[in-house]
Amino acid sequence: MTRLTKLLVVFGIGIVIWFLPIPGGISPEAWHVFAVFIATVSGFILQPYPFSVISLLALGVVAVLKVMPIAAVLHGYQSTVAWLILVAFLYSTSFVKTGLGNRIAYLLIKYMGTSSLRLAYILGLADVIIAPATPSNTARAGGIIYPIVKSVTEGFDSYPDKNPQRIGSFLMMSTFYSNTISSSMFMTSSASNPLLCSLVLSTVGLHIGWGLWSLAAFVPALVSFIFFPLYLYYVCPPEIKATPEARLMAVKKLEELGPITKSESITIAIFLVSLLAWSTSTITGIDPTAIAILSVSVMLLTKVIEWGDCLKEKAAFDTFVWLGAMLSLADQMSALGLFKWFSENLASIFANIPWPLTLILLAVFYCYTHYFFTGMTTHIVAMFVALLTVAVGAGTPPMLAALGLIFLDNLMAVLTHYGNGPAVVYFGSGYIKQSTWWKHGVISMGLLLFFWLGLGSVWWKVLGLW
Repeated sequence: MTRLTKLLVVFGIGIVIWFLPIPGGISPEAWHVFAVFIATVSGFILQPYPFSVISLLALGVVAVLKVMPIAAVLHGYQSTVAWLILVAFLYSTSFVKTGLGNRIAYLLIKYMGTSSLRLAYILGLADVIIAPATPSNTARAGGIIYPIVKSVTEGFDSYPDKNPQRIGSFLMMSTFYSNTISSSMFMTSSASNPLLCSLVLSTVGLHIGWGLWSLAAFVPALVSFIFFPLYLYYVCPPEIKATPEARLMAVKKLEELGPITKSESITIAIFLVSLLAWSTSTITGIDPTAIAILSVSVMLLTKVIEWGDCLKEKAAFDTFVWLGAMLSLADQMSALGLFKWFSENLASIFANIPWPLTLILLAVFYCYTHYFFTGMTTHIVAMFVALLTVAVGAGTPPMLAALGLIFLDNLMAVLTHYGNGPAVVYFGSGYIKQSTWWKHGVISMGLLLFFWLGLGSVWWKVLGLW
């Protein structure tokens, strides 16, 4: 379809829903906001224009048609979630600019990269260490970790068109899986995670902070992190088992980097203080967004990064624009009682089904419908609130339902080679066939569901979260 055709389809969807008979129990204002919301999601899927353009258009429509007062239209941009994501993107700039991300990875390889399996764990660990400070998992995968993996594989004469099975395909697949797991470990390790927390708060009234997120993810993440490199080692085995050359490569790269710089030292100090502050925010009462803002301010004052570096982070400002718009629409639908109505009506479908089975069915449906989406955000916007509402309405403890669904959002990217940004990066390396990716993806998704929803629910019960 042409851009104009796609845009007309988006408008058509919104207009049709707008003029449909309004179900009983829903106000005209709520229904009209819903129509614009669905049209916006359709725009995200068809993408006649970038997300931000579609989002601003949606806000313009609801404002001009007086569906929402202007204060409500702009309400999303007051959200601490939107600001946390914006500032966290800027925060991650320091890891790339100073070279600290590369240094961490090469140090790990130097001291522990003696076999292909250990290399897989070390590269994954490097991703995990950097994850809390890099909300763009695509930037973390493509800008920091992937170049290192590529250097390692080529050091063993393993290329996409020459000896890919020697070590390249295994390391590419394993490192991608580790990125997927690390993206679920921390609230600040993926740009979509704070959005999920905001949707949970507006839908069921539960606050999930940085510390709670990390604690809840700990056991399922640890099990997943240990299991998958070993699993892939056997189902996608590398021809090379011992890798002493990797350590020599890391030593050479570290020599090129030279001694640790002042900027790197400052970044490390800021990162450690930030991590401590984030993990204790529920005790201190300091908002994570305030911590991130102050951290970036210190980076700017100490010249670790320049304001010009921040302005180059187009993804940060783009995300802020469209996310603020979606938060405005979601908050207004919640305020007008649309989610409550949805919960009361759809929960009746599962009235005679035990809530554990309901949650499982919803989780499986949520994950495997990701075949139809090319990224996390669109999938979240289209389905998350609806499925969470149904799960809670069917009797699932709210915190269990929330945790069970939010952690799946990054994990479901394993299904396809277009599931999220990192998937595109690692599949684009050329080492992994699409059939191989999809075959392991469908099996791995089932295993991840067991680890995160199955073992995870037991861990959350031990913690007293439900």
